[in-house]
Amino acid sequence: VLVYCTAGISGGHINPAVTLGLFLAQKVSLVRAMLYMMAQCLGAICGCGLVKAFQKSYYTKYGGGANYLHDGYNKGTGLGAEIIGTFVLVYTVFSATDPKRSARDSHVPVLAPLPIGFAVFMVHLATIPITGTGINPARSLGAAVIYNKKKTWDDQWIFWGGPFIGAPIAAFYHQFILRAGAIKALGSYRSNA
Repeated sequence: VLVYCTAGISGGHINPAVTLGLFLAQKVSLVRAMLYMMAQCLGAICGCGLVKAFQKSYYTKYGGGANYLHDGYNKGTGLGAEIIGTFVLVYTVFSATDPKRSARDSHVPVLAPLPIGFAVFMVHLATIPITGTGINPARSLGAAVIYNKKKTWDDQWIFWGGPFIGAPIAAFYHQFILRAGAIKALGSYRSNA
């Protein structure tokens, strides 16, 4: 829903990991990517502050919605879950918004938020028991800043490291494996030489 609502304003940028992937694929400029990431983090902090202000009892009961590595899982497992979860999300974003696909299927851009939402849902089903599901560094940061407990800060690197590893892998996979960007670039270079 958020992707759909913000698509006309920012292209649906609500996650720094997705923004990083799109930047690496040269779909967003560096300045725009940095501004989006700052806005995403500030928005997450403000959003968590509002939740705390208006729903104090639920906020406290559910630990402020902060992400942390759950008991029984090691840091490697948590990092792996965040990498894979973010890969699935960012790959889905690339596939759902692929301009070559929309040339064939004119309805795809309108429906793009649907598969993205399903991807987020499926990743949550798989990773909530492990990390509470980060896959969005801004959301994890916002909850950590407002909740401000040691455990959330101890594990915060997982919720930045995982997404910032998974997103570039997804961008590379889509651009250079599926879309064969490297081969096309090499062919273009050879034809100009």
